[in-house]
Amino acid sequence: MKFRVLLIDDEPSALEGMQMWIDWQELGFEVCGTSSNGKEGLQLIQQLTPDLVITDVNMPLMNGLEMIAAWQQTKAKDVKFAILSGYSEFEYAQTAIRYGINHYLLKPIIPEEAAEELKEIYQELEQESEALNLNQMASSVEIATLIKGVLYEKSTDEANLNILTRLSENRSQWGISLIQTQPELYGEVRGSTAALLANELSMYLIDLDANILAIVYGYTLGHDQINAVLNKLLADYVKHPLAIAVGASVSSLLNIANAYQSARETMLHYFYRPEFSEILSYQDIQNDSFSYHYDQMKLMDAMIKPLNTLDRTSFIQAVGAAASSFREMLIAPEVVKKIVIHIMYKIIEYTREAGGAQVEYLLARFSIPEILDSLITLNDLMDNLLACGEESINLLLREQSRRSQGIVQDINHYIQENFRQNLTIKRLAEIFYLHPVYLGQLLMKKNGMNFNVQLHSLRIEEAMRLFRQNTLKNSEIADKVGYSNYGQFLKQFEKKMQMSPNEYKQTKI
Repeated sequence: MKFRVLLIDDEPSALEGMQMWIDWQELGFEVCGTSSNGKEGLQLIQQLTPDLVITDVNMPLMNGLEMIAAWQQTKAKDVKFAILSGYSEFEYAQTAIRYGINHYLLKPIIPEEAAEELKEIYQELEQESEALNLNQMASSVEIATLIKGVLYEKSTDEANLNILTRLSENRSQWGISLIQTQPELYGEVRGSTAALLANELSMYLIDLDANILAIVYGYTLGHDQINAVLNKLLADYVKHPLAIAVGASVSSLLNIANAYQSARETMLHYFYRPEFSEILSYQDIQNDSFSYHYDQMKLMDAMIKPLNTLDRTSFIQAVGAAASSFREMLIAPEVVKKIVIHIMYKIIEYTREAGGAQVEYLLARFSIPEILDSLITLNDLMDNLLACGEESINLLLREQSRRSQGIVQDINHYIQENFRQNLTIKRLAEIFYLHPVYLGQLLMKKNGMNFNVQLHSLRIEEAMRLFRQNTLKNSEIADKVGYSNYGQFLKQFEKKMQMSPNEYKQTKI
């Protein structure tokens, strides 16, 4: 937004110097006219309607202070005045203050000092202009509602479109910053943000979904104001998860939806950051593209297999390998979250099927449905997965330990009654609701031999009894004691008895 400035000084060199050495365009101004005395200056104010008048004090016909007083008496358009004054004319500056003039430039003009004063004047003019427009248009709450509709690309009627167009013209650039935190902290962060924006113009606080706030802001001379707000927020919540994503700028408020999309994309990249300790801008991530393809089934197998064997170490390694793979391939955060959620539900389902009586504890502890929309990094997500798997293993071990108390006698009895069947450790574990690995360890501890040795011993002893009866063929006996493969029977018999079945029959019959 450009403001019009009128320069008044009776010294031609001073007028020429101000026009040459001050970069009016850069500072947001355009010189609309010049004058050499207060009387003519008063007429030009009426004709040119400048926003700012910079006037010398000591001039012929009508001095600067008389001109200011005369204009104020007309009660016409509000004009901001700044006076030019030398050190010897400081008493004039004091008089100017009584007229409500609090800006003055020292003569001779030093461009750098003048630029600083003009920047301050520009901000005041900008705020006054916007305040006037707001009063004419709508309240800030109503404007925030209109902007939210633009963010979501909803249709806007002509009256509201005119409001947004006029508002947009107050600033040359518009941007948006997204602020996300955890649900329990959202209200506090929103209150802090609203307080920081209380006295700011062209900054609108908008509530979005999933614990996300948006600040839509306009600017002309730089990002200093919004940067101050965002840095203060980050400093205030340095010990809490707070993500701030700055989108690309657009030249019109009507195109703010484009900036919003870039800010949302930027927010996603917090997922791969180690912690929430910086403000991310679209410029930081615009060259990094997410991948949306990943072999989920292979990962699922790698996670479930260690649960089958209650192997905590292998599960930890599988989780670490998955995290490295996600990071290297830059898998889209929403894809990673869905994969991990699916795996966590599979772990819980497996735990329930394996007899985990306290499986509901896992559901309550990890709040899995909330993960998808939560503010979480890859490290935190994989920590949740790791904790879920380890807790599942712990539950299964505790459950099996509880069930195994006094159960070995029943298991041994079942084996003795059913060794002739196609009995496996897996089938036995299903019958007694124990994990196969744990059952094998339990039998080894109580019986002094593993399950297979126990099973083969019972079968060979029964075969020896049948051989002594001498009523069946060798192959029939093998089948009767549980061996469908005669070669396997022969191998196990010779291993235990150190002789073949025929040799045994010769010695015992």
